[in-house]
Amino acid sequence: MAGLQHSLALKKDLDQRARERFTSSMRAWVLTDLAGQMHSDYEKASVESGQGHTSGEAVHQFLKGRDLFKWYSSLRCATQELVWQSVLTAIAADPESVERINSPSEASHGGSLTLDATVQLPAYSEAMDVHLMPGNYQGSGDAEAGVVYDNGLEVFSFGVMGKNLDDIGHSMANYTRLKWPELKPQLIVDVGCTIGHNTLPWKQTFPDAEVQGVDIAPACLQYGHARAEAFGVPIHFRQAGCDALPYGDESADIVFSSMFLHELPTHLIKAFFKEAHRILKPGGVLINMELPPNDALGAYDAFYLDWDCFYNNEPFYKEFRDLSYVGLCTDAGFSASDFFQATMPRFTYVSEAEFAAASGADAAFDSDTGRLSDTITWYAFGAQKGGVA
Repeated sequence: MAGLQHSLALKKDLDQRARERFTSSMRAWVLTDLAGQMHSDYEKASVESGQGHTSGEAVHQFLKGRDLFKWYSSLRCATQELVWQSVLTAIAADPESVERINSPSEASHGGSLTLDATVQLPAYSEAMDVHLMPGNYQGSGDAEAGVVYDNGLEVFSFGVMGKNLDDIGHSMANYTRLKWPELKPQLIVDVGCTIGHNTLPWKQTFPDAEVQGVDIAPACLQYGHARAEAFGVPIHFRQAGCDALPYGDESADIVFSSMFLHELPTHLIKAFFKEAHRILKPGGVLINMELPPNDALGAYDAFYLDWDCFYNNEPFYKEFRDLSYVGLCTDAGFSASDFFQATMPRFTYVSEAEFAAASGADAAFDSDTGRLSDTITWYAFGAQKGGVA
């Protein structure tokens, strides 16, 4: 863990850095070594019992009574809580951290922040702490939720998401650049952008485009704006719901989301897809970085990715992954022939030639797809709006 690479980073002494390194390493061990042991235990036990399972739900029910599953789940929940506790300790030791965001020292780099007090937060977002994150994304009205999320994500991801937690954004932006070289976007919209860690790469990849980040959480948007300014990248952040995007018909070239859809109930996912179709220009692209659908995975891998739905305060996780991703696009007005999906390595970890070859091939699903590890491959799906201008 090299530490966050911007001027808003918390001031941390050696004890704090050791605390975070321990937590991050413990998470990595649980998600790799212990997870591997649980898989081996399942394979052995299922053979011995003479049971074959055809769904993730069946695997889950089979494992519930096994000690290794209980041990794994207990430790995974404990380390998830330690992630946030370690960050809250760092914030308490650096009380000026939020003030630095409210009064940034950097000169403006051309970005903006537009909050809208009329935007209503959905009831479910206030009813639970998603990902076990204290206070959830919306926070208490200042930027502290953004501080918690940025620093917590660094500990949570144990180096997998790139030095600025932006590899997903770089991977999706460069996949788009390579797949549609004729696309010269003027407006790119990142919906559900939280703190904008995957928003900035779109501006870095398409410097001539205007890039906007949309979210309902004012605390994350406030932090995201300050963070973008600290990096010197002009991003325009706006508070709005995904079911009422503040853009005119056929005004955007790219609509993007990352790890967002599984946080929504199905009716909001469908509303977002319709809004994306409405605001996209002919030839524009909707691209979503997400977890792969359950019907593309084997029973055990489906169970493993659905674990969060039951134990990590993500109630819509499995419901989303059981949907037809093609159906989401066609129901919103996209043509089935314009649907795409892809799996790809992390862009900032490989050469462009390797990335282009892998992302241009047919989507390939295995235990690395969407699963947080050093060998993770990202998954993306979406559609290009027909009627190219």
